[in-house]
Amino acid sequence: MAPTMNSSSGTSACLILALLCGSPFAGLSAEAALIHHDHFDRDLSAWVVEQAPGGTTSIVEDQLDVDDAKGCTVWFREKLTGPIRIEFDATLIQQGGPNDRVSDLNCFWMATDPAHPEDLFANSKARAGSFKNYDALRLYYVGYGANDNKTTRLRRYPGDGTKPLLPEHDLNTPEFMNVANRTLKIQVVADGSRIRFVRDGQTVFDFTDAAPFTSGWFGFRTVRSHLRLDNFRVYRLAR
Repeated sequence: MAPTMNSSSGTSACLILALLCGSPFAGLSAEAALIHHDHFDRDLSAWVVEQAPGGTTSIVEDQLDVDDAKGCTVWFREKLTGPIRIEFDATLIQQGGPNDRVSDLNCFWMATDPAHPEDLFANSKARAGSFKNYDALRLYYVGYGANDNKTTRLRRYPGDGTKPLLPEHDLNTPEFMNVANRTLKIQVVADGSRIRFVRDGQTVFDFTDAAPFTSGWFGFRTVRSHLRLDNFRVYRLAR
């Protein structure tokens, strides 16, 4: 289903729906209004795909299927303004395919391009899915179970080509890695200065940013891996 924006009169109904829909995150905020959702049962018109040659991104069995060889970012087309919570289901596929590596369940959020602040897609073709081509963006990034499923890291890209990494945001314990063919429920939050990444109801990163990015774009990210993604939702949090 293409993303939809609820009216203000639907806020209470959306909150009730969230509480009943089985999300492990629904009770984390006192008030949250559903503003966008996509169940990937129609098309990819709400998304912009940047993928290196050799990979495919398509809808398979009412899910977003990213079967990637050399790098892929799938951006949600709408610019988002905080405070927001983004939720989605993700499965790392291992069925003997050439890219079934069980690695790199990654994402960008609140992303902007300092060279084109109001149009993230001005350089979309030039980026072409190559990871180094995203270094100049301003964003939050989590590489979950990256580097052959050996690291999970949170980075804040300041937009100058650097990618600082704090020691407390560099994890390598098995509990924070991917498991083949197991669906994970992911939540990313940009709530003012509080930036969070949650997996299956467990907080992985909880970061206070003194100069937070308060608006931008969200993108799924992977490289040489095979992902299935579903039940994408964006909630507006109460201020």
